[in-house]
Order: sequence, then C-alpha cells, then structure tokens
Amino acid sequence: MDQIKIGKFISTKRKEKNITQSELAEMLNITDRAISKWENGICLPDANNIIELCKILDITVNDLFSGEVVDMKDNEKRLEENLIELVRAKEESDKRLLHLEVLIVILGCAILFGSIMVADIFKMDNLYKVLIIVGGTIAFFVSTFYALKIEQVAGYYECADCHHKYIPTFKTVLFAQHMGRTRKMVCPKCGKKTWNKKVIK
Repeated sequence: MDQIKIGKFISTKRKEKNITQSELAEMLNITDRAISKWENGICLPDANNIIELCKILDITVNDLFSGEVVDMKDNEKRLEENLIELVRAKEESDKRLLHLEVLIVILGCAILFGSIMVADIFKMDNLYKVLIIVGGTIAFFVSTFYALKIEQVAGYYECADCHHKYIPTFKTVLFAQHMGRTRKMVCPKCGKKTWNKKVIK
C-alpha cells in the first residue's frame, strides 16, 4: 500500500471538491494537521474516519486504498489485494507493538530496581529514600499498565478449544491468570475457560 500515492489522491479529490484542509478537518472533527499528514503520506486515515472521508470525497474505500479510482472490472481483484495488504500491515504493526511491550516492561523493572538500589546504596534521609522508592514503584505500575494495554490490542488471543481468535477487554486481560502471553480466559464463542495463546495472524 503506497501511502504517498494515497495522500496525493486524497489531496486531488479534496481540491476537486473545492474543500480546504481546514474545512475537511472540521467535517471529520479532527485537526487540519491530521489532514496534512495524510496528504503528505506520513500516515493513513484512522478507521474511524475512513467511511466519512470517502463519502465527502465521493470515492469508495477501495479507491482510497488503491490511491486511484478503480475500474469496476478490476474492483474485486483490487479489493482483495488491498485487504491482504491491510492484514499484512496490521500484522507488522502488532509485531512492533509487542516488541515495544517488552521494552516497556524491561524499562519499568529497571526503574524500580534502580530506585531501590539508589535508596539502599546512598546515604540520605529516610524521607528521600521512601520518595525514590515510591517514584520507582509508580513508574513500574504505569509501565505495566501500558504494557498490558499493548498486549490486549496487539494481535489476538486464540482459544485452545475452538481456535476462535478474539480481542478481550482490558479488564479480562488484567485479571486473567497468565504464563507469559498465554492467559486463562473464557472464549466468547464456545464459552470454555482455557489457556488462550497470543497470536499475530
């Protein structure tokens, strides 16, 4: 999927409709900076904005992801290609997120243990020691929260029984027993509580 081509296509279609970036941003209830990023190929529109953007520009979602108006004869083939590309892009994004999760956990642990070591090694008032350890503990819990949020949304959990893939709620992930990224949860499809493994595809 060519983000530069898609960005130029959005820009062309917007200009054809005589809509400024600010006006388009107002219609979509976002900032004009976001429109500029799309049109410069820095990023793609969020899923929340795609349908409305296509309506405003009078194009199909397939046209948008192709970066051009798709001929009806090629429509099905291009749609399939775009869907495959979107799935591939999500998989790559999920892999990067899960790598980031590991880094966040390592950083949180390093800050916690570092604060304990500093409080233990250096001579200082007990109040300062407590403040340093509390600060390290807060950093650890904040990093753990973000790591869990990443784990919840990146990829899917696969039921060990029926192999249904799903994204659970944050609360479910937070309170589930776990071994690494495998969590004991109730499958929303078959209703059985099994060890659900994190999968990307």
